[in-house]
Amino acid sequence: MPVTVLRKEKIFQPDSSRVIARFLFTGEERAKRLIMAVMDLPEKQQREVLNQVLRKYAKRHRSIQRIFINHFRRLASVMELMEIDHKGLPEHLKLLIGSYFTMEYSIEAAAFFNPSIIEHPDQTALAKGQKRIILSFRATGEGHISSVVFRQGVLDKDMDIDVEPPGKMLEVPEHVKNHTYHKKSFLHKLREMWTDSGYRNDEAYEIISEELKETFTYEELKQALKEVQVKLEPRQENLAFLQEVKWLASSHYEMTFSADTSVCERVIFPIAETEKNGIEDARFVRFVGEKGAVTYYATYTAYDGISILPKLLVTKDFRHFKVMPMHGYIAQNKGMALFPRKVNGRYAMLCRIDGVNNYIAYSDTINVWREAKLIQTPQQPWELIQMGNCGSPLETKAGWLVLTHGVGPMREYVLGASLLDLDNPEKEIGRLKQPLLVPSRKEREGYVPNVVYSCGAYIHEGELIIPYAMSDYASTYAVVNVDELLAALLKGHALSAG
Repeated sequence: MPVTVLRKEKIFQPDSSRVIARFLFTGEERAKRLIMAVMDLPEKQQREVLNQVLRKYAKRHRSIQRIFINHFRRLASVMELMEIDHKGLPEHLKLLIGSYFTMEYSIEAAAFFNPSIIEHPDQTALAKGQKRIILSFRATGEGHISSVVFRQGVLDKDMDIDVEPPGKMLEVPEHVKNHTYHKKSFLHKLREMWTDSGYRNDEAYEIISEELKETFTYEELKQALKEVQVKLEPRQENLAFLQEVKWLASSHYEMTFSADTSVCERVIFPIAETEKNGIEDARFVRFVGEKGAVTYYATYTAYDGISILPKLLVTKDFRHFKVMPMHGYIAQNKGMALFPRKVNGRYAMLCRIDGVNNYIAYSDTINVWREAKLIQTPQQPWELIQMGNCGSPLETKAGWLVLTHGVGPMREYVLGASLLDLDNPEKEIGRLKQPLLVPSRKEREGYVPNVVYSCGAYIHEGELIIPYAMSDYASTYAVVNVDELLAALLKGHALSAG
């Protein structure tokens, strides 16, 4: 008998009215021309145009004048080349110039998909049987640029989610702080990347070792790289090395959102060069440390238009976030998912290093992964192309419950389920022979047809809550009884063993 799956009627739709204000820069020469054109306007006209802009857009964005000033400041180097005293310009002109280098971007215009669900840090003021939750989504807009957005709400005893209105006044991080690097550890990571890739450049390495201070910021590194470039021959391998160094450094940063925003108004939009074309498929997990401390992690894929880089997002309150790259041979593909606690004293993670099979990896350091072991291969017709996880494993009395995705004929994505041993998760002790969830008739149509996909489920009051995307356009969720699912998984294992 197939496991009973209750599809809920709630649909999470993309909302094109949710916009952020992005910096708009189309090149140095065009920027110079535009700055001069704005400055040449009569002062009266400058003020009139600024007032018109404020009337149109002040109610669409929180602190629009602060946004304009921040964008104006990003033009400082251009105005210095033009020999303009940008600090001495009148305030109204700074604001007006900033507005010309600003554009609205609809973060959800194209799709709202690949959700995960986790327990909210705040569980106060709730009735019995209720749980406050956070849903994360991959939101995609013009140019297929993906960001991470959130919804929050309360899950009740009937498995219904009362989602708070998301709000329209979106906020990108109020403060972005670049990482401070220590020379010794930074150079060690460079050598580690060589070990993993088989590529090295000793000459460039020695020169950059001489140029770097004992501690340095990303901006100081960029200046040092200019000095290194002067000393190196302009060969392709040298240019590639310099780009690799900059790429590694730009992947570390911290961001803080304004305290007067709600979780659902915060947008994690691409900041670093390594992710300028998208932040994809964040798999959030509530991680409980050995002393009971809770940290929220999310593994995600950074995409720069050419290459992907697995990265780690870290937060305790969903207001302040740290971002760091994942290192090691294992950290080279999509779909990494952390276990919610250490296993036998080590961090554990599911991954798919060959693009086809499921592996488990262990590490003593949460962002360095070098060991992996194959634990699952496609077996059924509906997963023969590839299989992978659908988020972090969930701990149950019977074992680690893992939702998987399988890809079969016509590139149809379906969800499956398997069970791993609690003490030795390298050992599979159960797997469904039939998909748990397949695209229904109304779920088949969308941005990418015939796909159901999830980035993380949650257990509440004995029920498994599975948020999932419908053909990469919108999202919904389904409910499965945990005991029924575990019985099916263990029964299938007993039949196979017999």
